[in-house]
Amino acid sequence: MNGAARPVQTAFAAEGEALLAGLRAPGASIAPKYFYDTLGSTLFDAITELDEYYPTRTERAILAARDRQIAAAFGRTGCTLIDLGAGNGEKAAGLFAALRPREYVAVDISVEYLQRSLQALQRRHPQVAMSGVGADLCWRLELPERLPREGRLFFYPGSSIGNFHPDEAQRFLGGLSAQLDETGALLIGVDLVKDARTLQAAYDDPLGVTAAFNLNVLRHANRIAGTDFVISDWRHVAFFDATHGRIEMHLEARRPVRVRWPGGERRFAAGERIHTENSYKYRMADFAALLGRAGFAAQHHWTDERKWFAVVLARPARECDE
Repeated sequence: MNGAARPVQTAFAAEGEALLAGLRAPGASIAPKYFYDTLGSTLFDAITELDEYYPTRTERAILAARDRQIAAAFGRTGCTLIDLGAGNGEKAAGLFAALRPREYVAVDISVEYLQRSLQALQRRHPQVAMSGVGADLCWRLELPERLPREGRLFFYPGSSIGNFHPDEAQRFLGGLSAQLDETGALLIGVDLVKDARTLQAAYDDPLGVTAAFNLNVLRHANRIAGTDFVISDWRHVAFFDATHGRIEMHLEARRPVRVRWPGGERRFAAGERIHTENSYKYRMADFAALLGRAGFAAQHHWTDERKWFAVVLARPARECDE
């Protein structure tokens, strides 16, 4: 379907109750998927423009410089390009000329933002059929039945795989592998281990954009779960945990706080935290091993000069064994 993007399909569980389950847990948490309402997606776009936030521009530079090599390594045109956590879709669109996809399928949890992004992309690229799927990537990805299995290329940029605990990442990647045949592949961005100071600055910028992004999750919680968070009661906290190789983000109570919701409440002491995100950083050999456990074989990878970030093309391992 050229010229107009298909309507976004949606498939969500009872998100309010899932969010409250995290708040009730002994160590309170809000899953990072709740960052991405319309405002949260817009704030994340702003984060990607910050000097301190190197992942987006570094990955974008790799994709721009290596797009033809990526297309040659994939080995076919006319793929179905499935963009996981698509956001505004700009990274995927940068590959259109080299890959020449028959259809672009954008998958994101923020449905309204996704719909607007698809409409804007379709106007600029009328030759590419486009459709959207509103989906929570924490659950099994359900693609439209009409999509052919042949020639699928899953595109998962931004090192979003780092938001998963490694065991969860393995399960997620295994689910993608199961949806590919021998003609398919995965193109994935991976943030690599580097010095703690650079990592810390990327997640705690002096302008406070990342803080606003983190705090907005409370506003989103109020809307979907009926909580009564007061944003000014909380502060953004981010740090690098070298033991686990990950950035952690939290919201910390500035003072004793009571948060209510329909049928329940929780008291937080001053300094008590709600965990909102992990972002794991990988060594290339460790990530290749993770892919292997998930049923993939890393076929090619490309990095920047500083080796801060990698883009990896992986094939289902069953194909590589034949």
